[in-house]
Amino acid sequence: MLDYFKIGHYTDEENGTGVTVIIAEKGAVAGCSVRGYSPATRETDLLQGDKTVQEINAVVLSGGSAFGLEASCGVVDYLRENGIGYDAGKYRVPIVCGASLYDLEYKNFGYPDKNAGYKAAQSAISNNFEKGVIGAASGATISKVMGMDFAQKTSLGIATLQLNGIEVAVITAVNALGDVVKDGKIIAGAKTENDEFLDCKKIFSMGTFPDKKSNTTIGCILTNVKLTKEQANILCSLAHDGFAKAISPSHTLFDGDCMFLMSSGEKEFEFNILTAIIPDLTEQSIQSSVSDVPPTTKKVNGIAFKLIQKLFK
Repeated sequence: MLDYFKIGHYTDEENGTGVTVIIAEKGAVAGCSVRGYSPATRETDLLQGDKTVQEINAVVLSGGSAFGLEASCGVVDYLRENGIGYDAGKYRVPIVCGASLYDLEYKNFGYPDKNAGYKAAQSAISNNFEKGVIGAASGATISKVMGMDFAQKTSLGIATLQLNGIEVAVITAVNALGDVVKDGKIIAGAKTENDEFLDCKKIFSMGTFPDKKSNTTIGCILTNVKLTKEQANILCSLAHDGFAKAISPSHTLFDGDCMFLMSSGEKEFEFNILTAIIPDLTEQSIQSSVSDVPPTTKKVNGIAFKLIQKLFK
Protein backbone atom coordinates (compact mmCIF):
# COMPACT_ATOMS: atom_id res chain seq x y z
CA MET A 1 0.00 0.00 0.00
CA LEU A 2 1.43 3.35 -1.09
CA ASP A 3 4.88 1.82 -1.59
CA TYR A 4 6.07 5.08 -3.17
CA PHE A 5 6.32 6.63 0.29
CA LYS A 6 8.63 5.70 3.15
CA ILE A 7 7.60 6.37 6.74
CA GLY A 8 9.90 6.46 9.76
CA HIS A 9 9.66 7.38 13.42
CA TYR A 10 11.87 8.47 16.27
CA THR A 11 10.42 8.08 19.77
CA ASP A 12 11.85 9.63 22.92
CA GLU A 13 9.97 7.74 25.65
CA GLU A 14 11.87 9.38 28.51
CA ASN A 15 10.85 12.92 27.57
CA GLY A 16 7.58 12.05 25.86
CA THR A 17 8.20 13.48 22.41
CA GLY A 18 9.19 12.31 18.95
CA VAL A 19 9.11 12.77 15.21
CA THR A 20 7.45 11.08 12.22
CA VAL A 21 8.83 11.56 8.72
CA ILE A 22 7.23 10.71 5.38
CA ILE A 23 9.66 10.59 2.45
CA ALA A 24 9.06 10.65 -1.28
CA GLU A 25 12.50 10.03 -2.74
CA LYS A 26 11.38 10.82 -6.29
CA GLY A 27 9.29 13.80 -5.20
CA ALA A 28 5.59 14.28 -4.56
CA VAL A 29 3.09 16.97 -5.47
CA ALA A 30 2.00 18.45 -2.18
CA GLY A 31 -0.43 20.79 -0.48
CA CYS A 32 -1.12 22.18 2.95
CA SER A 33 -3.85 23.87 4.95
CA VAL A 34 -3.30 25.56 8.31
CA ARG A 35 -6.57 26.25 10.11
CA GLY A 36 -5.38 26.49 13.69
CA TYR A 37 -4.39 29.84 15.12
CA SER A 38 -1.22 28.81 16.97
CA PRO A 39 0.80 26.84 14.39
CA ALA A 40 4.48 25.89 14.29
CA THR A 41 5.33 25.17 10.65
CA ARG A 42 8.12 25.00 8.08
CA GLU A 43 7.98 25.72 4.30
CA THR A 44 4.19 25.92 4.08
CA ASP A 45 4.29 29.01 1.81
CA LEU A 46 6.14 26.95 -0.79
CA LEU A 47 3.06 24.75 -1.18
CA GLN A 48 0.86 27.54 -2.48
CA GLY A 49 -0.23 27.04 -6.08
CA ASP A 50 1.66 30.06 -7.45
CA LYS A 51 5.06 29.03 -6.07
CA THR A 52 7.73 27.66 -8.43
CA VAL A 53 8.69 24.33 -6.83
CA GLN A 54 6.11 21.71 -7.77
CA GLU A 55 7.23 18.73 -5.67
CA ILE A 56 8.58 18.09 -2.20
CA ASN A 57 10.70 15.28 -0.77
CA ALA A 58 9.41 14.94 2.77
CA VAL A 59 6.89 15.99 5.38
CA VAL A 60 8.04 16.02 9.00
CA LEU A 61 5.54 15.85 11.86
CA SER A 62 7.13 16.41 15.25
CA GLY A 63 6.63 17.18 18.89
CA GLY A 64 8.53 19.88 20.72
CA SER A 65 6.57 22.93 19.57
CA ALA A 66 8.77 25.47 17.74
CA PHE A 67 11.88 23.73 19.10
CA GLY A 68 10.84 20.54 17.30
CA LEU A 69 11.06 22.19 13.89
CA GLU A 70 14.79 21.49 14.19
CA ALA A 71 14.05 17.83 13.41
CA SER A 72 13.40 18.79 9.78
CA CYS A 73 17.06 19.84 9.45
CA GLY A 74 18.13 16.28 10.23
CA VAL A 75 15.81 14.99 7.50
CA VAL A 76 17.34 17.50 5.09
CA ASP A 77 20.82 16.19 5.93
CA TYR A 78 19.74 12.59 5.39
CA LEU A 79 18.18 13.37 2.00
CA ARG A 80 21.19 15.43 0.91
CA GLU A 81 23.57 12.58 1.75
CA ASN A 82 21.44 10.29 -0.42
CA GLY A 83 21.30 12.64 -3.40
CA ILE A 84 17.60 13.43 -2.98
CA GLY A 85 16.25 16.90 -3.63
CA TYR A 86 15.31 19.65 -6.06
CA ASP A 87 17.86 20.10 -8.86
CA ALA A 88 18.95 23.68 -8.29
CA GLY A 89 21.95 23.45 -10.63
CA LYS A 90 25.23 22.69 -8.93
CA TYR A 91 23.48 21.18 -5.90
CA ARG A 92 20.35 19.25 -5.03
CA VAL A 93 18.26 20.92 -2.35
CA PRO A 94 15.92 18.65 -0.36
CA ILE A 95 12.46 20.20 -0.07
CA VAL A 96 11.17 19.38 3.39
CA CYS A 97 7.96 20.74 4.90
CA GLY A 98 6.85 20.22 8.46
CA ALA A 99 4.76 21.08 11.47
CA SER A 100 5.20 20.61 15.20
CA LEU A 101 2.78 20.09 18.07
CA TYR A 102 3.16 21.25 21.66
CA ASP A 103 4.03 18.37 23.99
CA LEU A 104 6.62 20.09 26.19
CA GLU A 105 4.55 19.56 29.34
CA TYR A 106 3.62 15.92 28.79
CA LYS A 107 6.66 14.51 30.61
CA ASN A 108 9.99 16.35 30.72
CA PHE A 109 11.08 19.33 28.69
CA GLY A 110 12.46 17.82 25.51
CA TYR A 111 12.09 18.05 21.78
CA PRO A 112 13.17 16.08 18.70
CA ASP A 113 16.36 17.73 17.50
CA LYS A 114 18.35 17.43 14.28
CA ASN A 115 19.72 14.03 15.27
CA ALA A 116 16.21 12.72 16.00
CA GLY A 117 15.03 13.84 12.57
CA TYR A 118 17.99 12.13 10.93
CA LYS A 119 17.28 8.86 12.76
CA ALA A 120 13.59 8.99 11.82
CA ALA A 121 14.52 9.44 8.15
CA GLN A 122 17.10 6.67 8.41
CA SER A 123 14.44 4.28 9.75
CA ALA A 124 11.86 5.10 7.05
CA ILE A 125 10.48 2.12 5.13
CA SER A 126 7.59 1.47 2.75
CA ASN A 127 4.24 0.23 4.07
CA ASN A 128 5.01 1.42 7.58
CA PHE A 129 1.51 2.18 8.83
CA GLU A 130 2.32 1.27 12.41
CA LYS A 131 0.05 2.62 15.14
CA GLY A 132 0.89 3.31 18.75
CA VAL A 133 2.39 5.93 21.04
CA ILE A 134 5.24 6.57 18.63
CA GLY A 135 6.84 9.34 16.61
CA ALA A 136 4.98 12.64 16.51
CA ALA A 137 2.27 11.23 18.78
CA SER A 138 4.68 10.32 21.59
CA GLY A 139 3.57 13.25 23.73
CA ALA A 140 0.21 14.01 22.13
CA THR A 141 -2.85 14.43 24.36
CA ILE A 142 -6.44 15.72 24.13
CA SER A 143 -9.13 17.25 26.35
CA LYS A 144 -7.00 19.89 28.06
CA VAL A 145 -9.52 22.62 28.85
CA MET A 146 -8.98 21.87 32.58
CA GLY A 147 -5.23 21.46 32.20
CA MET A 148 -2.70 18.71 31.52
CA ASP A 149 -3.46 16.85 34.75
CA PHE A 150 -6.73 15.59 33.29
CA ALA A 151 -5.67 15.20 29.67
CA GLN A 152 -6.25 11.95 27.75
CA LYS A 153 -3.32 10.31 25.92
CA THR A 154 -3.55 9.60 22.18
CA SER A 155 -1.57 7.43 19.79
CA LEU A 156 -0.66 7.92 16.14
CA GLY A 157 -3.89 7.94 14.15
CA ILE A 158 -4.03 5.90 10.94
CA ALA A 159 -6.83 5.40 8.42
CA THR A 160 -6.40 3.82 4.97
CA LEU A 161 -8.56 3.19 1.91
CA GLN A 162 -8.15 1.18 -1.29
CA LEU A 163 -10.77 1.76 -3.99
CA ASN A 164 -10.64 0.82 -7.68
CA GLY A 165 -6.85 0.93 -7.75
CA ILE A 166 -6.45 4.14 -5.79
CA GLU A 167 -4.85 4.25 -2.37
CA VAL A 168 -5.25 6.86 0.34
CA ALA A 169 -3.90 7.04 3.88
CA VAL A 170 -4.31 9.69 6.55
CA ILE A 171 -1.78 9.93 9.38
CA THR A 172 -2.57 12.19 12.35
CA ALA A 173 -0.90 13.21 15.59
CA VAL A 174 -3.84 14.37 17.69
CA ASN A 175 -2.95 16.94 20.33
CA ALA A 176 -6.21 18.88 20.60
CA LEU A 177 -7.69 21.11 23.25
CA GLY A 178 -11.04 19.33 22.78
CA ASP A 179 -12.45 15.84 23.12
CA VAL A 180 -12.55 13.20 20.38
CA VAL A 181 -16.10 12.48 19.26
CA LYS A 182 -17.93 10.05 16.99
CA ASP A 183 -21.42 10.71 15.63
CA GLY A 184 -21.54 13.72 17.95
CA LYS A 185 -20.82 11.70 21.09
CA ILE A 186 -17.61 11.90 23.11
CA ILE A 187 -15.50 8.74 22.89
CA ALA A 188 -12.35 10.05 24.63
CA GLY A 189 -11.73 12.96 26.95
CA ALA A 190 -11.35 14.15 30.52
CA LYS A 191 -13.78 12.66 33.04
CA THR A 192 -15.37 13.61 36.34
CA GLU A 193 -15.17 11.50 39.48
CA ASN A 194 -18.54 10.03 38.46
CA ASP A 195 -16.87 8.62 35.35
CA GLU A 196 -18.79 11.00 33.09
CA PHE A 197 -17.12 12.91 30.30
CA LEU A 198 -16.39 16.47 31.36
CA ASP A 199 -17.31 17.79 27.87
CA CYS A 200 -14.67 20.32 26.84
CA LYS A 201 -17.05 22.11 24.49
CA LYS A 202 -19.50 22.75 27.31
CA ILE A 203 -16.75 23.98 29.63
CA PHE A 204 -15.32 26.14 26.85
CA SER A 205 -18.78 27.59 26.15
CA MET A 206 -19.12 28.58 29.81
CA GLY A 207 -16.03 30.76 29.52
CA THR A 208 -13.41 28.52 31.08
CA PHE A 209 -10.32 28.72 28.89
CA PRO A 210 -6.79 27.33 29.23
CA ASP A 211 -4.12 29.90 29.96
CA LYS A 212 -1.81 28.57 27.24
CA LYS A 213 -2.03 28.07 23.49
CA SER A 214 -0.53 24.62 23.64
CA ASN A 215 -2.56 22.33 21.38
CA THR A 216 -2.13 21.23 17.78
CA THR A 217 -3.40 18.39 15.60
CA ILE A 218 -1.12 17.77 12.64
CA GLY A 219 -1.20 15.20 9.89
CA CYS A 220 -0.50 14.15 6.34
CA ILE A 221 -2.63 12.60 3.60
CA LEU A 222 -0.85 10.18 1.25
CA THR A 223 -2.29 9.11 -2.08
CA ASN A 224 -1.28 7.60 -5.42
CA VAL A 225 -3.82 9.75 -7.29
CA LYS A 226 -2.47 12.28 -9.79
CA LEU A 227 -3.14 15.78 -8.46
CA THR A 228 -2.15 19.37 -9.13
CA LYS A 229 -0.89 21.58 -6.30
CA GLU A 230 -4.22 23.41 -6.36
CA GLN A 231 -6.13 20.15 -5.97
CA ALA A 232 -3.80 19.03 -3.19
CA ASN A 233 -4.49 22.26 -1.31
CA ILE A 234 -8.24 21.85 -1.76
CA LEU A 235 -8.12 18.35 -0.27
CA CYS A 236 -6.04 19.58 2.68
CA SER A 237 -8.63 22.25 3.31
CA LEU A 238 -11.45 19.69 3.15
CA ALA A 239 -9.57 17.45 5.59
CA HIS A 240 -10.32 20.03 8.25
CA ASP A 241 -13.99 19.09 7.92
CA GLY A 242 -12.84 15.78 9.37
CA PHE A 243 -11.14 17.65 12.23
CA ALA A 244 -14.44 19.40 12.99
CA LYS A 245 -16.36 16.10 12.92
CA ALA A 246 -13.93 14.28 15.22
CA ILE A 247 -12.76 16.98 17.66
CA SER A 248 -15.01 19.08 19.89
CA PRO A 249 -14.38 21.98 19.99
CA SER A 250 -12.02 22.20 17.03
CA HIS A 251 -9.86 24.93 15.43
CA THR A 252 -9.87 27.11 18.54
CA LEU A 253 -7.49 30.01 19.13
CA PHE A 254 -5.57 27.57 21.35
CA ASP A 255 -4.98 25.03 18.53
CA GLY A 256 -2.45 25.13 15.68
CA ASP A 257 -4.05 22.56 13.37
CA CYS A 258 -2.25 21.76 10.11
CA MET A 259 -2.75 19.13 7.39
CA PHE A 260 -0.38 18.21 4.55
CA LEU A 261 -0.91 16.06 1.47
CA MET A 262 1.61 14.18 -0.67
CA SER A 263 0.69 12.64 -4.03
CA SER A 264 2.79 10.18 -6.02
CA GLY A 265 0.70 10.82 -9.15
CA GLU A 266 0.55 7.19 -10.28
CA LYS A 267 -3.21 6.88 -10.90
CA GLU A 268 -5.84 8.91 -12.73
CA PHE A 269 -9.03 9.28 -10.70
CA GLU A 270 -12.09 11.52 -10.51
CA PHE A 271 -11.10 14.37 -8.21
CA ASN A 272 -14.62 15.02 -6.92
CA ILE A 273 -14.76 11.54 -5.42
CA LEU A 274 -11.68 12.37 -3.34
CA THR A 275 -13.37 15.51 -2.03
CA ALA A 276 -16.02 13.25 -0.52
CA ILE A 277 -13.55 10.66 0.81
CA ILE A 278 -10.93 12.83 2.50
CA PRO A 279 -13.04 14.41 5.29
CA ASP A 280 -14.39 11.02 6.42
CA LEU A 281 -10.97 9.36 6.28
CA THR A 282 -9.47 12.20 8.32
CA GLU A 283 -12.24 11.81 10.87
CA GLN A 284 -11.54 8.07 11.10
CA SER A 285 -7.80 8.66 11.52
CA ILE A 286 -8.38 11.03 14.44
CA GLN A 287 -10.85 8.63 16.07
CA SER A 288 -8.38 5.77 15.70
CA SER A 289 -5.85 7.73 17.77
CA VAL A 290 -7.88 6.99 20.93
CA SER A 291 -9.02 3.46 20.14
CA ASP A 292 -6.12 1.64 21.78
CA VAL A 293 -4.98 4.00 24.54
CA PRO A 294 -5.98 3.39 28.18
CA PRO A 295 -7.99 6.31 29.65
CA THR A 296 -6.33 8.61 32.16
CA THR A 297 -6.94 7.67 35.79
CA LYS A 298 -6.96 11.23 37.14
CA LYS A 299 -10.45 12.76 37.14
CA VAL A 300 -11.89 16.20 37.76
CA ASN A 301 -13.30 16.69 41.23
CA GLY A 302 -17.10 16.84 41.00
CA ILE A 303 -17.42 19.69 43.52
CA ALA A 304 -14.92 21.83 41.63
CA PHE A 305 -16.77 21.15 38.39
CA LYS A 306 -20.12 22.19 39.91
CA LEU A 307 -18.57 25.44 41.17
CA ILE A 308 -17.39 26.21 37.65
CA GLN A 309 -20.86 25.51 36.27
CA LYS A 310 -22.48 27.77 38.89
CA LEU A 311 -19.97 30.56 38.29
CA PHE A 312 -20.68 30.72 34.57
CA LYS A 313 -24.48 30.23 34.59
